[in-house]
Amino acid sequence: MFPNSSNLGCSPFHPKHQQQNIFFNKLPINIAPTLLSNQQIIDAQIGFQNAALSRDLLSVNLATAVTPQTLTYGNGSPVHTSSAPVSFRGRKRLSEQSVPYDVKRQRFDSPHHETTVVNLAVPLPEEHTYSFPSSTPSPLFNTRYVPDLSVCVPPLQDSSFPYVTETTLPVAEDKLSQQVLELFQLCQQQTSDLNKKELCRIELQREIQRIFPKSRLFLVGSSLNGFGTRSSDGDLCLVVKDEPVNQKTEARHMLSLVQKLFTTKLSCYIERPQLIRAKVPIVKFRDKVSCMEFDLNVNNIVGIRNTFLLRTYAYIEKRVRPLVVVVKKWASFHDINDASRGTLNSYSLVLMVLHYLQTLPEPILPSLQKKYPESFDPTMQLHLVHQVPCTIPPYLSKNESSLGDLLIGFFKYYATEFDWSHQMISVREAKAIPRPDGIAWRNKFICIEEPFDGTNTARAVHEKQKFDFIKDEFFRSWQMLRNKKNLNSILPLRAALQKK
Repeated sequence: MFPNSSNLGCSPFHPKHQQQNIFFNKLPINIAPTLLSNQQIIDAQIGFQNAALSRDLLSVNLATAVTPQTLTYGNGSPVHTSSAPVSFRGRKRLSEQSVPYDVKRQRFDSPHHETTVVNLAVPLPEEHTYSFPSSTPSPLFNTRYVPDLSVCVPPLQDSSFPYVTETTLPVAEDKLSQQVLELFQLCQQQTSDLNKKELCRIELQREIQRIFPKSRLFLVGSSLNGFGTRSSDGDLCLVVKDEPVNQKTEARHMLSLVQKLFTTKLSCYIERPQLIRAKVPIVKFRDKVSCMEFDLNVNNIVGIRNTFLLRTYAYIEKRVRPLVVVVKKWASFHDINDASRGTLNSYSLVLMVLHYLQTLPEPILPSLQKKYPESFDPTMQLHLVHQVPCTIPPYLSKNESSLGDLLIGFFKYYATEFDWSHQMISVREAKAIPRPDGIAWRNKFICIEEPFDGTNTARAVHEKQKFDFIKDEFFRSWQMLRNKKNLNSILPLRAALQKK
């Protein structure tokens, strides 16, 4: 994918690894997968140079022959690509511009089963590949751990906790609940989407480590927290050192070096790299290979921690993910899901849904940080954070409300019950708490506590006009949904699917 990549010239999967994949495909989906060895990891990384010419790979992945073209990188290493459209079996590709990526991906046995290149041992149907940086010593990571293929579950033979990772969905008996569930199933992030982001992360980490040798690149945010959609961008956190980084000076300087790398050496693969000087500065860019947008920050470590906190909430109760995804789609349709324009970011919307589910007379969610303080300790070493979700059992709530009733209740809560002027949303406390009196919270229209560092995730809403607009949308949607019990009345399906 990128110059100087160690993937170049690697052979396709060895037959024994294909057999291993068959074995895991037959496992029940509630059994934790086994971590792969370093040698298997190396074998699993396929280079473009031989892959395009490999007869075995072509027989698995391509329905028609491809005539490779040679592209020479700065180091002179040839990599084969193709400008010709490629026909694939199974789900139709979203783009025909991603041949190098698609050549790397293989399918085994069934044309309907997509196996993640970076982790063959994950049989789950979605989002069960977890990116974790490769193994090199660093003061921040005091132990060496499994590179790139790590998953957030312990090895099969060491699994002593009967944690069920099966992603069952709730039963929808009424029309509104069925609409919520159907929209979720259409819009949720697919395994193929996550594969693309993970492959980009692996290659970018390799290149960035030439500038910052001890750095690690983490995939965070909606891509991994369980609430991703087909249109979710990839969020990346570059951890350079184990101490805080001044975001206004040091982080911007580091990002300027990364931006320079993208615009020079990696310009064939990265386009439109732009340095955004926000409170947490980022480099926005588009990966030409996966055709996906990414945001990259430096040392925003709280984003790594809250990714796995949210992931735990997402999977301990089966109604959480459909509700969150539909609310995100609703907010996007009504133009209140864009922090750059003074409205709510997706993270704040997720926290709002979780808070609502925590504050019901019969809660559907607990406070995980209060119930399991050691598992969500903000001082926990980063190389252990990804293991947390597998240690938390499902939450058994006595509340049997349907998805439709919960969605109506969500809009009613924020339209008529929550006191915006005096209360702050706190998922950490599982309740609404008094607004802080500090200067950072004054003159803020919406206060949503970040569960780990206590900052306001809704600080972008700083204009009364935008705040009033957001409240009006909640009120109108509550009235419309209460009266019509039809999701199309507040979120037309066609509009929601235009950008999955």
